[in-house]
Amino acid sequence: MALNLSVDDVLTTTRSVRKRLDLDKPVPQQVLLECLELALQAPTGSNAQGWQWVFVTDPDKKKAIADIYRASATAYLDRPKPDYGDGDVRSERMGLVTDSAKYLAEHMHEVPVLLIPCLEGRVEQAPLGLSASFWASLFPAAWSFCLALRSRGLGSCWTTLHLLGDGEKRAAEVLGIPHERYSQGGLFPIAYTKGTEFKPAKRLPAEQVTHWDSW
Repeated sequence: MALNLSVDDVLTTTRSVRKRLDLDKPVPQQVLLECLELALQAPTGSNAQGWQWVFVTDPDKKKAIADIYRASATAYLDRPKPDYGDGDVRSERMGLVTDSAKYLAEHMHEVPVLLIPCLEGRVEQAPLGLSASFWASLFPAAWSFCLALRSRGLGSCWTTLHLLGDGEKRAAEVLGIPHERYSQGGLFPIAYTKGTEFKPAKRLPAEQVTHWDSW
């Protein structure tokens, strides 16, 4: 059932949800398909629609993917964090973000559904313009999917740590993804949220990151 949220509410309160993912409540396949149907309305370069969406619910496969993710996440999350200085909203939240990310790494295998969106092609050695246009054919739909989840009382978190090293290839082997033909765009844990009230996040003010006509 959709929540009674305005467009602005959905846009400003779709958070990276980790600790508030309900690990015990099943997620119906039909709800996921509803969200995906909405997401597939997003634009894609040349209308190619080269995306494929791999949902993982099998416990053994979820554990295998979670193990790949955890191997990279542990080292990444233990490294020194950037210091943006006193009073910076990013520094204020850094400890909480790291703590929740570690929680997710520990519990990834318990999440009801994992999603790996894929896009046809490989651009590891491509120039910036080609790489940017390539991912622009997947990311709008992936974020639309997250917004659709939020509108229905579910949450997720866009993670990419399983792609480090040989992780993407190992995940492809677990799930039968044709690695030479398709690139993975992330790993999304999906669950209903514990409560549906989320607030806008503290962000740098628009004036601080805006430029008009020159830098």
